[in-house]
Amino acid sequence: MYSSKIKKNSNMHKFQCGKYILDLSRRTYIMGVLNVTPDSFSDGGDYLDQNKAIEHALKMEKQGADIIDIGAESTRPGAKQVSADDQLLRIEYAVKILAKKLKVPISIDTSSSIVAQHCLELGASIINDVFALRKDAKLAKVIAEYKAGVILMHMDKTPWDMQKNPQYKNIAVEIKAFLNQAKQRAIKSGIKQQRIMLDPGIGFGKTTEHNLEIINNLACFKSLGCGILIGTSRKSFIGKVLNLPIKEREFGTAASIALSIANGANVVRVHNVQQMRQVSGLSDAIIRQGF
Repeated sequence: MYSSKIKKNSNMHKFQCGKYILDLSRRTYIMGVLNVTPDSFSDGGDYLDQNKAIEHALKMEKQGADIIDIGAESTRPGAKQVSADDQLLRIEYAVKILAKKLKVPISIDTSSSIVAQHCLELGASIINDVFALRKDAKLAKVIAEYKAGVILMHMDKTPWDMQKNPQYKNIAVEIKAFLNQAKQRAIKSGIKQQRIMLDPGIGFGKTTEHNLEIINNLACFKSLGCGILIGTSRKSFIGKVLNLPIKEREFGTAASIALSIANGANVVRVHNVQQMRQVSGLSDAIIRQGF
């Protein structure tokens, strides 16, 4: 059992994003979530004030975040679209200041080439695109030009209709095919494979059963040759399984993260960095038999 788990993580290449290189074979990396939105499902409205956003990002870094992922447009089910100008209005000042203060990479959660280019110019290093380069035809070239890292996520349909009766014949096979196509799309646009991270998209066009199956089958995505990011933090499938509201899902989140790491996740995207750093640290020690 031990050797098979090690194999899931030991052959991964390094993830390059701007001036940063993350060695995915060493340990699990923590991505701290910072939503500067009024309507995100978990922390909407908490960090609209950009000074509060800056303070929270610095706090997450101190608690052990390896990446800070900043988003100015909610992609929860039914969320409203936000223009590039409005995204920049929410995010620009914080990115400018944090690029000078943080010692870890900044990821920008956007599908807009305008937002991406401006934030990369300010010092961001990763673009986290839930549309996997399908929404804005110019985005891939921007990412390639700045030698940024990119996270390509699987999503059925769009955030505005993705939860309307999602169906799959074989979810793991279909997601793997989608992510492989997304990877090839990025490479054809000039993004090197070592700058690509893949995300199976927990909660994006999936039922509770689908989400559980994805976590159970994460290892199948490793053959695509890219790092695997997973975001389970506080999501609705945890609430449905445990019958708990959003603010009471930390233990469920911890369980999902530990099992995701055991099944091959390289990066976990979380709201509570301090607690989930402990979860990832112990999971790594058990899986790799070392600390």
